[in-house]
Amino acid sequence: NKIRLLQWPVMALLAAKLLMFLSVISGKPGSAAALDNCVFLGEEEKNSLYEDGDVVVGGLFPLHYSPVDYSDSSLHIYFSSRALRWMQTMTFAIKEINQRSDLLPQIKLGFHIRDSCDDIPVSLRAALLLVNGQTVSSVIIGDAASGVSMALLRSLGSFHIPLVSYFASCSCLSNQKEFPTFMRTMPSDTFQVRALARLVSYFSWTWVGVIGVESDYARFAIQLFLQESVQYGVCAAYTYFYPVVLSQHALDELLDVIQVPLNLYKFLICEVQRRNISGLQWIASEAWATAKSLWEKSADLLKGTLGFAIRRAAVIPGLKQHLTCLSPSHIHESAFLAEFWEETFKCRLNGSVNSHSHGVGSYLDRPLCEGTEDLSDVYSPYSDVTQLRVSYNVYKAVYLVAHALQDMSNCKVGKGPFLHGTCADPKSFKPWQLIHYMKRANFSALGEKINFDQNGDPIAYYDLLNWQKRPDGSLHLVKVGFYDASMLAGRSLVINDSAIQWPVGKQVCSLCPPGSRIVRRKGEPICCYDCVPCAEGEVSNMTDSLECLRCSEDTWPNNERNLCIPKTIEYLSYHEFMGILLCVASLLGACLSISIIATFYTYKDTPLVRANNMELSFLLLVFLVVCFLVGLLFIGKPSDWLCRIRYPAFGISFALCISCLLAKTAVVLMAFRATLPGSNVMKWFGAKQQRASVLLGTAVQVIICLIWLLTSPPHATSNTHYHSATIIIECVTGSEVGFWCVLGYIGILACMCFVMAFLARKLPDNFNEAKFITFSMLIFFAVWVTFIPVYVSTAGKYTVAVHIFAVLASAFGLLFCIFAPKCYILMLKPEKNSKKHIMQR
Repeated sequence: NKIRLLQWPVMALLAAKLLMFLSVISGKPGSAAALDNCVFLGEEEKNSLYEDGDVVVGGLFPLHYSPVDYSDSSLHIYFSSRALRWMQTMTFAIKEINQRSDLLPQIKLGFHIRDSCDDIPVSLRAALLLVNGQTVSSVIIGDAASGVSMALLRSLGSFHIPLVSYFASCSCLSNQKEFPTFMRTMPSDTFQVRALARLVSYFSWTWVGVIGVESDYARFAIQLFLQESVQYGVCAAYTYFYPVVLSQHALDELLDVIQVPLNLYKFLICEVQRRNISGLQWIASEAWATAKSLWEKSADLLKGTLGFAIRRAAVIPGLKQHLTCLSPSHIHESAFLAEFWEETFKCRLNGSVNSHSHGVGSYLDRPLCEGTEDLSDVYSPYSDVTQLRVSYNVYKAVYLVAHALQDMSNCKVGKGPFLHGTCADPKSFKPWQLIHYMKRANFSALGEKINFDQNGDPIAYYDLLNWQKRPDGSLHLVKVGFYDASMLAGRSLVINDSAIQWPVGKQVCSLCPPGSRIVRRKGEPICCYDCVPCAEGEVSNMTDSLECLRCSEDTWPNNERNLCIPKTIEYLSYHEFMGILLCVASLLGACLSISIIATFYTYKDTPLVRANNMELSFLLLVFLVVCFLVGLLFIGKPSDWLCRIRYPAFGISFALCISCLLAKTAVVLMAFRATLPGSNVMKWFGAKQQRASVLLGTAVQVIICLIWLLTSPPHATSNTHYHSATIIIECVTGSEVGFWCVLGYIGILACMCFVMAFLARKLPDNFNEAKFITFSMLIFFAVWVTFIPVYVSTAGKYTVAVHIFAVLASAFGLLFCIFAPKCYILMLKPEKNSKKHIMQR
């Protein structure tokens, strides 16, 4: 935290006491004229940086400070090399402007810079010396702390002295009614709070612990953060304020409450490390986002910290040389520079009476400076220009004043902004005239556009820094993103996730990951909820989703239920093992049937072939070939035309086969009846009558199929109901009555054939086919009786496979039962293929 506030009644009394040193010579009390005619009555402090000019710019910097030391109750005053760099940046910017011919060519800027000691009474005294000393400053650049700046504004505000802060960030200073003369080049905390809320929301960290020092500043900032973050569904697990001076008891109480990373104080961080509270994500405000001093003893604890820092200047040309051109020969010109030299090299300059940081005795024990010291031989925050952030703000503050004076110089008489179109004299103006131009300033510095809003605040821009550990263990501040308040809300925060180094892997703090949804707990805060996986067929693709979305008909959730993916298409394919196996079996059956046809044709003149109704045998073999090939129609992706072919082809082919068997059985049975005296029944069972009976038996099946096709034909459909994640492309029968009529008619033919074959099975004939037909019909019945319950209970490609298996099993049964014995005689027992053997009873 950058403020230390006194109680306001005490500060008001102090300000009144200091103002007693002012003696009003003329003019109304409280007016600018009154201040111009005031004389400081007292001993003027000589420790300052001064250079005369037409316009003298005042500066206040916390060169000395006395931080709270939790391990020692004694008071120490420290020298800030960093603040000296800020001072020197101001002198550098003014000298740079004086050397320019395009900016204030007729006006020379001067400077008067004093030490504010980061203390309100000291800062007030220094400010009064700046505006009321032998040289009067019409504008002050300072101070660093928000609390000190507010005290200055309340004391000097009635005199309209412009105050431009380079580091005060409290949003309370944006109140122009209370602080009309205040401007700053440091963004308001309002923007930082928004940036922090967006950062937490970006990584879906819905539960955060918020802590701060017991002060008005911290309470105000935390209140703003909580109000902003609630818009993103972020909740505070706890909010804790610890006292400015931490006792061990207060520290233990704080750690017992939170058990998470804390703030920038070294003592606090060491205590966190001692308790081994590690592996969690730190989020730093700009107050300590670049505080490298915290890294030395807490590298493992702070590795992976994310924090917003004020914008960094890549380089300020010439500043490095300006800072390092010091030498013992001219550092005596300023007590500030002399003290810096002595503190850096731990030596003592002749004629110096520096004893700020140490007791007089210890200071006198130092050796005399040799005069050969060189800043390039040591590291100092003073000469470190790798992180020019506050220094850059100081640089912009000086240019703000310069451009305001330039705009004042460009004023044309009669067209001025003041009463009756008057202009102000750039070399003799009133402070309130300068603030008028400052608030309307619009310029560029080092390529950056600089302008201000109605509250005197710059447009906020923050670098998002990640604390990364170099191989040598040192800290590397890596820019991994930025926040630009000038952009649209949804695009203001830009982060390069891949560049971030996390404490222990990436921290995923969202309670409800994608694939689940939030279910609020009744009667509990909005951030108290349970995570419920999305229901079947639903997905959520974001963290902490309030509801899941249903996938479309042709898509289905993946295993994580965070993405709808196309459903699996299922049908019996030629490319899968089962399809290949059935295809091979169909082709094998067809080839065997053709081979038997060839064999029978070769032996067509032999008694065995001629005695077994050669014509019907050939027809049966041809129809069996068709039955085997029909099985191929059931493999592959179904389509409407394929569905309308496969079922009629199956029904008609089996009707042809069974009709042939029925005709063969009838011929065998009637042949023995024809031997009875006076019987002429065989005239009704000649070759023509046999062919006619086959055609007649098949014609009935053809009629059934035609009626089926014309009324409600089979067609292809996508079945999404049997298995949710699968689309089954299948043929549906259209009319169930038609399908079962086809199967029923085949069953009727088979029953007739079985009955006739059973009656003729014991007729006296060496090669009586009736017994083979009987056995084939038993196999046929066994296959199809088994097929029906299996067919009804399966779905998808397995239903098709069962159907093909039934077709192939039936066809193989007919083929082997009827023709295997004949082939055996023809190929292996040719001696039995004779008329004599056949005629034996």
